[in-house]
Amino acid sequence: MTIILNGTPREFTELTTMSGLLEAVDLAGKPVIVEHNQVALLPREILTAAINDGDVIEIVQITAGG
Repeated sequence: MTIILNGTPREFTELTTMSGLLEAVDLAGKPVIVEHNQVALLPREILTAAINDGDVIEIVQITAGG
């Protein structure tokens, strides 16, 4: 499956959910904001959102700082 992740085409195998994608890119359990096909997901939606071939996904990790 090919998706566009943060503006870059990426290939993944056996990827079906957003939580699986976060695991694949080492962001599982970290505070993130996710946009899926130009729709911002609520935190509870991230766990169950399905990913399809050709989807456009933006992931931003929330960090503290000053």
